[in-house]
Amino acid sequence: MPEHQFTPVRGRIDRWSFDSELIANRLGDPTEREILVHLTPEGIQQLEAGGALPVVIYLAPFTSSGPQRAGWKAFGETLPQRHERLVADGAMEPVILVMPDTFTSLGGNQFVDSPVLGNWSAWLADGLRPEIENRYSTNGHFGLVGKSSGGYGSMVNGMLRPDAWSAVASHSGDVGFELMYGGSWGETVTHIAPDGSAEAYLARLADAPSMRSSDFHTMMMCALAASYDPRPIGEGLNLGVKLPVDLSTCIVKPEAWGRWMTFDPLSMVEHRHEALAGMKLCFVDCGGQDQYHIHYGTRRFVARLDTLSVPHVYEEFVGTHSGIDHRLDVSFPLLSKALRK
Repeated sequence: MPEHQFTPVRGRIDRWSFDSELIANRLGDPTEREILVHLTPEGIQQLEAGGALPVVIYLAPFTSSGPQRAGWKAFGETLPQRHERLVADGAMEPVILVMPDTFTSLGGNQFVDSPVLGNWSAWLADGLRPEIENRYSTNGHFGLVGKSSGGYGSMVNGMLRPDAWSAVASHSGDVGFELMYGGSWGETVTHIAPDGSAEAYLARLADAPSMRSSDFHTMMMCALAASYDPRPIGEGLNLGVKLPVDLSTCIVKPEAWGRWMTFDPLSMVEHRHEALAGMKLCFVDCGGQDQYHIHYGTRRFVARLDTLSVPHVYEEFVGTHSGIDHRLDVSFPLLSKALRK
């Protein structure tokens, strides 16, 4: 049977919150968010001796959030347990490990600025980072790491805000939108069309006593529309969520889809690769059997990094998009060592 991690957390987990209008949003989600911070016993000793530590911020995948990753998990280990194990084994240096609550009412977060969900990219750089600096002794080096949507957020924010981030690690992060999302429109439209619009579907879902399994994917596509193509309020839109496809014919609308594509890392890297070139670490990995076909986009992305002479570490492993927390055993040590420099 799978191994379960029974080891108690020996270090310290801080819980605090702060309020920021940077994530004011049309959904009505709260702007005060809880932040969990883990320090290993070794890290506490360094801080108490007057030292400073680098910071690693974990960005959660869709339908998850930072506090969940610190919670008990059957036949697995929490992020604090993983952090302590890796440090105790000498595989990584202690860091200030930050696990923020970044959940939204649309089920997740792509960590870009949007009037619908909030300006999460700005919140990370101009809200969360200063709060951490005010509360802890840091060495001024901050890294981002995450899986799926969190991996996307890590890589994209490395390109958008190189002034704030020194290293990024993306585990199976969204890339290659044409292949990832292109085949999903039929299923998505089938679920939404009876309601007449994406916003009507979301309104019905909000009042439903429970969600079907198919609703999670459909809601995610709405969240992506809110992130990549937020529309002005008016003309039947209360939130600004509209899909880039015709709900009758399922034909993709080129102008709207073009706005999505500007957020594809394959597009962004063409104009923002110098930001990644300046990182202390640019780590990318993906399972070669990813069920969302992200490995194809990742291979193309890494090929462009090679062509553009952007230093990076790439690993393709045997696996899918699921059950890949063990890959943090690779990125955590690399981040901790890079951020010490």
